[in-house]
Amino acid sequence: MKLSKAVFVFLFPFFAFYGRAQSDTTNIKSYTDQVMIRANIDTNIESYIFSQGEGKNENQMTFSINNKTRTSLSVDYKIISATLSFSPHFISGNNDDELKGKSSYTDFSLRLFPKKFIQTLYYKNVKGFYLENMKDFLPGWQEGKDAYIQFPDFRVQSFGGSTAYVLNENFSAKSIYTQGEWQKKSSGSWVPFLDYDISLFTNITDGQKSKEIQYKIGANMGYFYNWVIGKKVHIAPYLALGLGGKFSSYYENLSDKSRVNAQYVTIRMEGGLHIGYNTDRFLFGGKMNFSAYAYDQKNNQTVENNNLYGLLYIGYRFAPPKVVKNTYDKIQKKIPVL
Repeated sequence: MKLSKAVFVFLFPFFAFYGRAQSDTTNIKSYTDQVMIRANIDTNIESYIFSQGEGKNENQMTFSINNKTRTSLSVDYKIISATLSFSPHFISGNNDDELKGKSSYTDFSLRLFPKKFIQTLYYKNVKGFYLENMKDFLPGWQEGKDAYIQFPDFRVQSFGGSTAYVLNENFSAKSIYTQGEWQKKSSGSWVPFLDYDISLFTNITDGQKSKEIQYKIGANMGYFYNWVIGKKVHIAPYLALGLGGKFSSYYENLSDKSRVNAQYVTIRMEGGLHIGYNTDRFLFGGKMNFSAYAYDQKNNQTVENNNLYGLLYIGYRFAPPKVVKNTYDKIQKKIPVL
């Protein structure tokens, strides 16, 4: 996806709604006393782009995963939201193994909403990539007939999270993130946040094992707007920009323990658009999100990690079983922040 187009799509509603957000007041309905279950399906398009050179001499290698569709199940209660995602092999587009090789994708995320804070933690495991832009290297290569160059042992494991703070107390972040609340009047808010993660990259090429450990941290500023249409529909765009650092420790060959350390300045952009329908029991909607992350290496080399996906969800709220409510109340007495 070209970032210039993405910026135009998401900047327009971002600035169009900003003027209104300063004077709107908010009336928020909370569903924290209800258990909510959501089923989600999304198209997860994750890729790593390696670029070298400039202008006409620029060469790019795009590594993608075969699994393009994920399913996930989310459970929310009080300030806790937990989601487990995976890529079923039986879904069309996830099983083109002969041409693209096998890929696997699993992630688990936990989100907490204490007061005006949003705390997110996640674990992600991705394995099995292929070279997507084959025609750039083999002009006679035919899509759908010829196999892609595959990297079955290329694996990425990530542990990370983010800590955000909602500046406008009349803005409901939960109505966008998890639909745990419903915002009755349009409003928006600036949301500064820190993101951080540790990623482990491993691969085996010609019998040689390689490993890289990356530590990333970034400071970001985002703007979210919740435009309420009628009593049951809302449209919520957002855009965030960030600057940070990446620290890398790379083992080119594990057999001789040769290690290279490096530090980079990173740039990040992400945005999204959420459209949702809500009642006290049933809810459904869709989201489109993108994120772009890049840093420069030496010799005019640039590495990017781009992620673009659309998501559809349907959910149902119900009164918590006594065992759930009693267990949560006991835990809350020991951990007041919950």
